[in-house]
Order: sequence, then structure tokens, then C-alpha cells
Amino acid sequence: MKYNPAKKIQDLEHFGEFGGVNPSITDSATYTFMQAGTMLDTFKGEAEGCFLYSRHWNPTNKYLADAMAAMEGTEAGWVTASGMGAITCAILQVVNAGDHIVSSMTTYGGTFAFLHNWLQKFNIEVSFVDITDLDAVKAAIKPNTKLIYTETMTNPLLQISDVPELSKIAKSNNCKLMVDNTFTPMIFTPAQLGADIVVYSLTKFVNGKNDCVAGAICGSAEYINSLIDVNDGTSMLLGPVLDPLRSSSILKNLYTLHIRMKQHSKNAEYLSAKFKEIGLKVGYPGLAEHKGYELMKSMMNEDFGFGGMITIDMETSEKANQLMELMEEKGVGYLAVSLGYFKTLFSCSGKSTSSEVPKEIQEKMGMSEGLVRFSVGLDNDIENTFDVISECIKEIK
Repeated sequence: MKYNPAKKIQDLEHFGEFGGVNPSITDSATYTFMQAGTMLDTFKGEAEGCFLYSRHWNPTNKYLADAMAAMEGTEAGWVTASGMGAITCAILQVVNAGDHIVSSMTTYGGTFAFLHNWLQKFNIEVSFVDITDLDAVKAAIKPNTKLIYTETMTNPLLQISDVPELSKIAKSNNCKLMVDNTFTPMIFTPAQLGADIVVYSLTKFVNGKNDCVAGAICGSAEYINSLIDVNDGTSMLLGPVLDPLRSSSILKNLYTLHIRMKQHSKNAEYLSAKFKEIGLKVGYPGLAEHKGYELMKSMMNEDFGFGGMITIDMETSEKANQLMELMEEKGVGYLAVSLGYFKTLFSCSGKSTSSEVPKEIQEKMGMSEGLVRFSVGLDNDIENTFDVISECIKEIK
């Protein structure tokens, strides 16, 4: 039986300080102690339920972190001030100078830049591979490999990572598997499939409002505690702490995530089928001809559909830009980066969210310069949305 992330969230009970149905917001940076010894124990991580300083733990942030861990089925969680804060801290806690990482070549541009450029400062080597080619992953492993990194559904090409098989490769080589599940919350629960660490940009589908920036890390209690150790914890020492006011609002939005993911998926499935009908080169894992379709079916929590992300190939960036400008003008949605919003968002990936990836690598991974990435919104009349998009496409042909 598939894991049920929606039920795990539904079963959570967090009450406010005075019995409120929403948890109280703890708007404090520091916390008092009645005994000096308790403060010392808290510094050592030995005082259960005590709070020291909000860079370490804040009660409001812990509510959200616990909810994310419940959704993922991990022992613990931690929340950060951005998705990149989650990704970078999670990676840096695993690797040291001289270590090696195997990463999916197709990944979010910011992540690619961190792995490809920034980690070189610390003599950390990264090998980029086609993550769907398990033989290539195995061949890239070195004696000093400490981490395999991928996205469950890759950005922007929507490839599907075989998490169970990648987990086997990681375990057989004594390294960790880290999975970014930003595109597919609830649809996949990577920790249940064998991932050691799961990271999120909460900015996207989880929050769903595009009104804040936040991230999350989910994993074992041992790993999360290592992140916030006062002596050598990456999150504790780099300090990407999430504002508790934002944490509170994200937690409330998390309770509607299961409903929203179903509607995002329903709308995306409709559009992808219609795009295919009119002869567009469309990428959507919910189409039977998609390379990852059967794999996704074998791993997914089926109640939530195949996700809200679609790509279409307009062949040239000029045509892509024409289409996006027309769609924005006619009210389809917004020409904007990011995703998971209640309005449809679209961008030309090679010139936006993947612009950090060198052109020769974009070509190697098969990314067309005319690739338009759609984050399909919660439209109540998706048939009308398609009709408008269809008219826009006719205008540029």
C-alpha cells in the first residue's frame, strides 16, 4: 500500500497557546531559562522541549518542520529561509573538501551553479550524468563519492528519477541519496522509496501562494540534529533561519496541499493531451509515451496525479517569447519564473531558471532553446484556458 502523505498531515494536531485551532506564533529570538544548568544542557542538545535561540530552533518553525517530516515519513525535519538554503546546507553537511558528488545533469539552474561553480572553492568534485541512465550513475561513482543528488522530477525536462534503484546504488557504495521533491510534493514520498535526505523549496507548490521564500530538509533524527549542532552544524552556523511569521502561514497552506495538487495535476493532464492533439511537442509524465511514465506509475501516490508541470518545445526562443507574451496579454497567466502558484506561470527555461547551465550542457541534456515550461494553475475552466492558448499558438505560426 502506498504511503498516504495527506493523511499524515490531516492527523497532525497543533493547538495554540490558549487553545487556538492554529498554533501560536512564537515571535522571539531568544528564550529564558529558570536554571543555568538547563541552558547548558540545551547548548549540548540534551534538554528536550527547551528552546535556546531561534537560529537553532523556534517553536513555530518546529511545527512546520514536524509537519514536513510527517508528510515525508522521516524522523525529523528542518526549515530554512529559502529552497537554496535547504539544498546548500543539506549538501554541505554531507561532504567535505576532497569529496565527490554524482548529480543529475538536468537540475534547477541555481543548484547546478552551486554544484558546478561554488563547490570548486572547497575542492569538492561533481560529476554530472543523465540520472535516468543507471549504468552512467554507477560508472560515475568514485571511492570518495559521498552523495548522489537528483530531483524526483527533473527541472525543466521532467525526467523521472528511479529513486529505489538510485538508493540501492548509494547504499552499495556507502554514500547518501539526496532528492529534491519540489515539483512533486505528495505525488512522491522519496524517503519511502529509499532516499536518505529530501529537500524542498517550500516557495513553490507546498506554500502555493508565491508570497514568501522558504525551504525544508527532511531526514533521520541523527542527520537533522547534525545540521543544527552548535559546533559544526551547517544550518546552525550558516544561519538560513526562516521567519516564524512565514513559517506559520506556510503551515496553514500545507493543509490544503492535497487538494491543490490534485487540481494542478488534473489541469496539466488536460492541457498536455490537448497540446498533443494539436501537434505540439509536449513533455508531460502523465502521457503514456513519456519515457518516465511507467516508472512514475510504479513510484507515485496515485491519488495526486502526475503533477502540474508541462513543457512544450517552440523550437526557437523567439517563438517561445512570442507565445508567452501573447498568453500573458490574453490572461492565461504570467510570464514569470517559479512554479506552484494558483495562476499558471510560464518561462523559457534556457533563458531563465536554467540560464546558469552552460549552453553546451543544455544541448547535451537535450534542452531546446524554445522550451517553454508551464506550471499549470488551479483554473476552474481549463477548457477555456486551452482555447485561449490555442489561439495564441495560431497567431505565431
